Amino acid sequence: MVKRVLIVKTSSMGDVLHTLPALTDASNLIPGIRFDWVVEENFAQIPSWHFAVDHVIPVAIRRWRKAWFTRDIRAERQQFYEHLSQNTYDVVIDAQGLIKSAFLITRKANGIKHGLDRKSAREPIASWFYDVKHAVAKNLHAVERVRLLFAQSLGYQLTNDKGDYAIAQHFLNNLPLDNQQYLVFLHSTTRDDKHWTEERWRDLIKLVAADGYKIKLPWGSEPEYQRSLRLAEGFSNVEVLPKLTLAEVANVLAGAKVVVSVDTGLSHLTAALDRPNVTLYGPTDPKLIGGYGKNQYCVISNDQQMKTILADNIYNRIRALIT
Repeated sequence: MVKRVLIVKTSSMGDVLHTLPALTDASNLIPGIRFDWVVEENFAQIPSWHFAVDHVIPVAIRRWRKAWFTRDIRAERQQFYEHLSQNTYDVVIDAQGLIKSAFLITRKANGIKHGLDRKSAREPIASWFYDVKHAVAKNLHAVERVRLLFAQSLGYQLTNDKGDYAIAQHFLNNLPLDNQQYLVFLHSTTRDDKHWTEERWRDLIKLVAADGYKIKLPWGSEPEYQRSLRLAEGFSNVEVLPKLTLAEVANVLAGAKVVVSVDTGLSHLTAALDRPNVTLYGPTDPKLIGGYGKNQYCVISNDQQMKTILADNIYNRIRALIT
C-alpha cells in the first residue's frame, strides 16, 4: 500500500491551494498516507497547514532563473537536489504539468513518477518525464482535475463529495479578537485588467460604512500599499493593515464576516478558509479556476470590463450574506 508520496506543485498561490483537497481525499481513503511537497519558497507556508503534510521542500526556480549560472545560485540548486534525493517515495505526483517542473524537479526525485498525459497536461512535453501518465479532462475545475489525478495515481475511486481543503481548522484557535466584526476587501491583483476601479471600491466603502462594519485592506507591495491608502482616505471605518506574512493574512481572512475580492490568489485562500467571498470577474472566466468551496459567489461583468460592475450590486451581495 502507498504510504509516502512526493507532490510537485510549485506555483502559483491559487494552484497550490487547489491541490489541498486531493490530499484530504487520499488521507481519508488510504490509512497512514503521508506527503512531502515541493513548492516555490513564497508559498511554502501553505502545504504546512494541511494535516497530511510532513515536510515542505522549498524551491526557488522563479528567483534562480534571474541569475541561473552564478556561484551562489548553483550552490543553492545543488543543496536543493541533495535534499530532494534524501528520500525514496512510493509515488511522485507532478501536479504542475509544466516542462520546467517535470525536467528540473520531478525527474530527479526518487520514486515512480505520475503525471498528466500529453493531451491533459498544460505543456504536453512534460509528460515525457513521467513513468505513468493519466488522462484527465481539461473542462473540469482545477480542483477536480487535481483530485482526479491523485485518485488515478494512488488507486482509489473519488466520491461525489465536494473537495475539502482541510486548512480552516488550522486557524480556528488563532482568530482575531474582532472576529466577524469586519469585512476584508482584496483589491490587489497582478493584471491591470483584473482590477476594479478605485472609484468603484470607494463607492462600495461608502455603502458599507452605514452598516457599522470595519473594513480591512491587506497589501503586499508598495503600489498596493499606496492604493490601500487612497481607498481608505477620508473613511474612519477603513484600516490599512501593516505588511503581513501569508499566514498572518490568512488569520485576518479567517476572521472576516465577508470578503470581497478581485481575481487573485488571496481570493482562493479565502475559499480554502471557508469564508463567504464575493469575487469580481471581468476578463477572466471563473468556470475552470474560479472560487471553489463553501459560500463562494461570482459576479461576472457582462462585457468583460471590470468598471461596468457597480458597487450597488456588490453591496447587495454583501447584505445578503450578512443577514
